[in-house]
Order: sequence, then structure tokens, then C-alpha cells
Amino acid sequence: MRVTKRNLRGREGEITLVPETLDDLWHLKYIIEKGDLVFALTKRKADSASDKLRPEKAEKKTVRLGVRIEEMEFHKFSNRLRLHGLIEQGMDVGHYHTFNVEEGLDISIIKTWKKDQLERIDEAEKSSKRPKVVIVAIEEGDADIGLVRHYGIETYSHINQSSGKGEGTLRETFFEEILGQLIHAASESESIVIAGPGFTKDDFVKYLRSKEPDLASRMITEDTSSVGMSGFQEVLRRGAVDRIMEESRIARESRLMDDLLKEISTDGKVAYGLEEVKIALDYGSIDTLLVADELLRVEREKGSIDSFLRNVENNQGKIVVFSTIFEPGQKLLALGGIAALLRFKI
Repeated sequence: MRVTKRNLRGREGEITLVPETLDDLWHLKYIIEKGDLVFALTKRKADSASDKLRPEKAEKKTVRLGVRIEEMEFHKFSNRLRLHGLIEQGMDVGHYHTFNVEEGLDISIIKTWKKDQLERIDEAEKSSKRPKVVIVAIEEGDADIGLVRHYGIETYSHINQSSGKGEGTLRETFFEEILGQLIHAASESESIVIAGPGFTKDDFVKYLRSKEPDLASRMITEDTSSVGMSGFQEVLRRGAVDRIMEESRIARESRLMDDLLKEISTDGKVAYGLEEVKIALDYGSIDTLLVADELLRVEREKGSIDSFLRNVENNQGKIVVFSTIFEPGQKLLALGGIAALLRFKI
């Protein structure tokens, strides 16, 4: 994400930015709220008498509109964020319009900014300067390629083939297919983690070094007990992504969820569900608050959660917002969408 202008007094005012990746669009889903005023260049049909008589002849013109947002929808597979609301500035004031926010579109957001939203923008700015990561989880005859995004790991492809053991044409064909997929997934800057159990991983590393030495120069390896999504999770827990990305959001969420589940299983220093967490705050016991992004969005629409978050911060508690697209965030939702690791048991 590229920020081109900040005009804030305290937390009031305008930020102009350009989303550069699909991750940035996902961030914007949780930065922009109902009631925000958003400006962007867009296309809209000219509204004239002749146009009404012959609507098929109406031409769209490029205009800059200010829209008071009422609805949002994130389309991950079409790489766009749809923002819908009432036009307040520009042509056709009082009519409704939908922005299709895509990578590269310059938008301005005017609102009362919340601390976590400003932190999310800062994180997205920093992340845009870090290398991206592709994970290949491989075992004999079975491989998965995953793309590490801010909101989780997206499965890029699955390769399943009866490779046969040891050397031979089938195995070479298997490796060749993985390499072809990897070349498309990891363009010029992505770092690569080759992971998996046994010797297949090591043999593929040798194959990669012989066939694509430039690609291999961006590679590290990691031992895991499985492939697929569980293999990707092991890579995160073992810190391979952190070693590449310095501080990976989803790796941190995976570790925190592991800590949370461990405390729950031992009846330890933990609270989960909104009522339990509020009690923990009353005791001043919250060390780290874990909150799901979907719960945060819903509770903000009710207008009841931000004072609670400020109280957590005033009591020296840390707040981590979890992505519900990723598995740890889904687990957190199943626990009520909010939980806390405590300083002491209550």
C-alpha cells in the first residue's frame, strides 16, 4: 500500500492511498466503515434528457465523486473491493454510486480514524517493502503450492501424481510439473520455502538447483510432518516465514492461537467470549487481547467496542486483530470472536 497524503488533526481527517496488491484491498475492507466519505475517480453515465430517451447511447464519463459509504463487499477472486453509497460531492449528488476499488486506484478516505486502522495502514505500507513468500509443501507424489498473504495462505495449486520411488521418468515428470507451477507462482521477487517430510523435499531442492539456479537462490528449506494446509501451518509455526518477512502477521496469529488453546486445555490464564473478557478487563488482567476482524466490524456498527479497546490499551494490554480468512481467525470466531491471554488467572 502506498500512502500519498495524510492530513490529520489528531485522528480526524483525510488519508489518500493507493492499494497495490490484493492484500491491500483486504486491509481496506477493515479500514473503511459505514459512514466514511470516500473520494475516487470513477466512470458514471451522463444524465440528460436525450440519454433518458435513448439510454443505449448514454456515454460514461470519468468524474471524481465523494461517496458516503453504506455497504462494502470484498471480491477476493475478482481482485476488487466494492463500495456503495450516496453521492455527496461531484455530479448527481443525492444519487447512489458504487466504486469498484482495484489495485492502482487512488482513493481518499475522510473519517474519524481509530488507532488499529492507522496501525493497519502503517503495517500495509511496511509490508509492501518486504519480500513476498511462496511455500511448496512436498512429499512423494503429492505437492501443494501456497501464497503467503496478509489475510492467510492462499492455495495456488495442488499437484498429485503417482511418481514411483527413487529415480525414474515418473518422478522427473512430477518434479517438472511442480517447477512449472512454481515459476508462475514466484515471479521475480518472491522468496520460496520448500517444506515436507522425508527425502523427497531434498531431492526436489537438488532438482531445482540444477534446473533453475536463480530461483533456487531465493529458497530456504523446512522440515514438516505433512503437506497441504497443515504443512503450511507447520512452516509458519517453525518461523520460516518470519525469518523471511521479519514479522509475519499470520505467523504471529498462529503462535498466539497455539498459546491460547494451550491455556484453555490446562484451564490456565485465559478468558474467551465477550463476557469473560470484560470480567478480565475489570480485574486488569488482560495481557494480549485477540479479536476477530469480523466481530470487530460487527461490534463497531453497534458502536460499542471502541471504548472497550481503549480501556484495554489504558491498562497496558496489547491488541491483535485476527484475519477470519485464515484458520487461527476461524478458530477464534468459534470461541466467540474474542479472547485474552491473561497476566494472572481469574
